[in-house]
Amino acid sequence: MNRQSPSSFGRAPAAWTSSKPPLLRFLSACHADFAPEDSGAVADYIPELGKADPAHFGISLATLDGHVYEVGDTQVPFTIQSMSKPFVFALALDTLGAARVESVIGVEPSGDPFNSIRLNAENHPFNPMVNAGAIACSGLIQQARGDGAFEYIRQSLGKFAGRELDVDDAVYVSESATGDRNRAIGYLLRTNAVLTDRVDAVLDVYFRQCAILVTARDIAIMAATLANRGVNPVTGEQVMTPYAIARTLSVMTSSGMYDYAGEWIYRIGIPAKSGVGGGILAALPARLGLGSYSPKLDKHGNSVRGIKVCEALSSHYDLHMLNRSDDARNSIIADYDIGNSPSRRVRRAQEQNILAEHHQAVRIIELVGTLSFSNVDYVSRQLATKPRPQLVIFDLRRVTAMTRAGARLLAEEFHELAAYNVTVILSGIKRASADWKMISEWTEGLTNIRNYYLLDDAIEWAEDQVVYRHGGAIDFFEATALSEQSLLAGLTDEELTDMASLATIRTYEASEKILATGDPADSLFFLRSGVVHVTLPDGIRLATLTAGMPFGEMALLEPRRSADVIADMAATAYEIPLRDFERFRKQHPRAGERIMRNLAQLLADRLILANAKVNLLTSS
Repeated sequence: MNRQSPSSFGRAPAAWTSSKPPLLRFLSACHADFAPEDSGAVADYIPELGKADPAHFGISLATLDGHVYEVGDTQVPFTIQSMSKPFVFALALDTLGAARVESVIGVEPSGDPFNSIRLNAENHPFNPMVNAGAIACSGLIQQARGDGAFEYIRQSLGKFAGRELDVDDAVYVSESATGDRNRAIGYLLRTNAVLTDRVDAVLDVYFRQCAILVTARDIAIMAATLANRGVNPVTGEQVMTPYAIARTLSVMTSSGMYDYAGEWIYRIGIPAKSGVGGGILAALPARLGLGSYSPKLDKHGNSVRGIKVCEALSSHYDLHMLNRSDDARNSIIADYDIGNSPSRRVRRAQEQNILAEHHQAVRIIELVGTLSFSNVDYVSRQLATKPRPQLVIFDLRRVTAMTRAGARLLAEEFHELAAYNVTVILSGIKRASADWKMISEWTEGLTNIRNYYLLDDAIEWAEDQVVYRHGGAIDFFEATALSEQSLLAGLTDEELTDMASLATIRTYEASEKILATGDPADSLFFLRSGVVHVTLPDGIRLATLTAGMPFGEMALLEPRRSADVIADMAATAYEIPLRDFERFRKQHPRAGERIMRNLAQLLADRLILANAKVNLLTSS
């Protein structure tokens, strides 16, 4: 057996072109390397299977985002045979419940051929991947669904494939006519009360399910659905519960490749199932689904070329499931406090002083990827390495998935923080999401959790709490004088009086647009009361301003507005026309120079803040 990656990877095959993605190139090289393999024989104990073209060879790989790679004869239909077994087992678990299924079917490897007429010590099938266990699964479905059992199975397998599947009637008739060994197994199961319905009725369902027609593409998508916790990555449908999928993959790992299962898991390490029709499906959890078709089988009943493809894929990309290299430390993309990255809200001097003194009171942890058990444990330990904050923000916007174990451990961390009166704020997660529902399941009753979808909103709320807790006050409606404006700091009373004579007080309603991108920049504004926010036309917030802050000040440098300004609530502002301001600068050159220095400092502070945010991401 070739235990190396295809030899083509040591050179540049002519078939490789720059337009092919690397994974498609790999599959093409596998196909070219293994197509000449001529060992094995087409199954002929079922006469119709013996008619398969031994030259047929197709490879298909489906990713969990629904992309399907195909090489060779991936559209050639063939019968699913024993590859139906894991899906019918999962269906039985979902239909009748684990207790009922497990009461009559074991989950241990047998070490015997797939069609062995032998039961375990409890007189039950060893597992659902051998014929005895598969017939028992069909019997359970027959018991639950009666005459509609086969149609129920066919429709369910179709959901895994993402399309309606047909039956090869000729194979069904041939299989039924030559199925005496399976009849013997059926009567053995009936004798031991594993089957309760008529043996011929159960076997009719079983023979029909084995004769369902699939392609290599179909079984790749079916395998990817197993790898994707029961969600078909092409249709997006949840076709089976994660519980049933996990148990099915477990049995596939130990018993899916018949009496070659131990060798398979040792060398390849991907849960898989083969069928005597020439198909092999392999499902690597959270990674991919592979389907191959080549009818020539080895002595174990497994496709010769299919095994070589799976072994090459596992070896070349190091996909053995027990050789995972995921590092929990990569789950934290940034870890900082508000001293390094405050919100976009521009604050008054008193608030700035409080936040500067207590910047470690708010800690922000930005997470990425999948939150698994080990990742959340690592986050929890990192949280304990620094002084305990008053508030901690977990930003989940880059989290792509959350395991149930990870969600539960995260919820338990929230309980631990609540015991120390630490407020937890989540951002980047919607309340309608499945992840939020998982977290909520174990945090019901906790009062220390807040949720803001935008990270900046979460940081702003946390800053407000720090200001309040340390004696500060935030009064949005108290009117401020021009002397309190940061852009006018350093002006004399006379200069401020002359400036005030140029100003007109404007009043704005909540949500009113004050300035619009592209408008002529012909006025300066100084916020007198209330709150406004500065945004780009696409809605991205640049800053939130409160009383004492200027806006529209870029009119001193640019002829047109570069952002929108919208009132968050009722607000008032001093407006000074630019032409009047220019006259003021000529009359008071010292004041004009001072204002421009203040503007330069304001822009420098913004640049420093932006650089600090970039450094947080690049250094984490």
